[in-house]
Amino acid sequence: MARRVLITGGAGFLGVNAAAHLAGQGWHVTVLDNLSRAGTHRNLAWLQESQGANVEFVEHDLRHHAGLDAHVKGQDAIVHLAGQVAVTTSLVDPIADFEINARGTLNLLETTRLHSPNAAFVFASTNKVYGQLPKNNVACKETQPIDFHSPYGCSKGAADQYVRDYARCFHMNTVVLRQSCIYGAHQYGTEDQGWVAHFVHSILKDRPLTIYGDGTQVRDLLDARDLSRLYQLLIERIDDARGEIYNAGGGPENQRNLLQVIEDIGRLTEKKPAYTLADWREGDQAYYVSDITKLREQLGWEPRIGFDQGLRDLVRWAASAA
Repeated sequence: MARRVLITGGAGFLGVNAAAHLAGQGWHVTVLDNLSRAGTHRNLAWLQESQGANVEFVEHDLRHHAGLDAHVKGQDAIVHLAGQVAVTTSLVDPIADFEINARGTLNLLETTRLHSPNAAFVFASTNKVYGQLPKNNVACKETQPIDFHSPYGCSKGAADQYVRDYARCFHMNTVVLRQSCIYGAHQYGTEDQGWVAHFVHSILKDRPLTIYGDGTQVRDLLDARDLSRLYQLLIERIDDARGEIYNAGGGPENQRNLLQVIEDIGRLTEKKPAYTLADWREGDQAYYVSDITKLREQLGWEPRIGFDQGLRDLVRWAASAA
């Protein structure tokens, strides 16, 4: 009998990549999503066509506790990817941001505790829980103190700590991934979130970009296929990963600044990108690179897809999806 996994936010960019990967490994995947984000209907159609009976879809909003138990019961694993994903949106509507990220996560944790307490529970947190970091060219370790900045940082940080604490207080199989910049196919990025894909789609369509800050801010970049592989590894090694927090990103080998990425996309698309500079945005980190030593040493995971190759693949997909 196939193992069963519930992926929240499963029609989003990360979700469809994870669902396709796990279905391909023989899992029965339940995709839960409220389909509120642009591109989710298109992603879901692709997933159902490509994976067939290995995937089932449930439309549900995690802010609603009622009825969630029916989807959690019987699951061997839960990959929690649903959330409000943009700092800018959280500044406009902090209450909705809290309800989605903090309360939605707590609803899912409690339902899992009551109905599938032995399931592996993998949570997608964010590097934003570290707040403002000095631009000192030092990769961030998990020992870096958390310092939530922006309502988004607060809501994801609260969820991050709830997930961790449910392993301690309720002995659940939870693990937290503090993810850096993830990119790849099936990402319909916006100016506020998913910036690599946003740059690619915009440049392909000759739309000018706005760069907030001076463009020298640095991020480490991770292909969604490598992240999907990590989700599976954490589920399979949950006895080792239980209660842990890991930084998950491309690491120092895959760090770039924004202007470098724009230049690379221009070269790959044979277009001349147009952009203007604007003021820095609240909560933006001038430098963030994940130190992934803990994942490498404890679980043997590291990225296999370098950013140069991953970006080529993303540009190819975006051109075909236009």
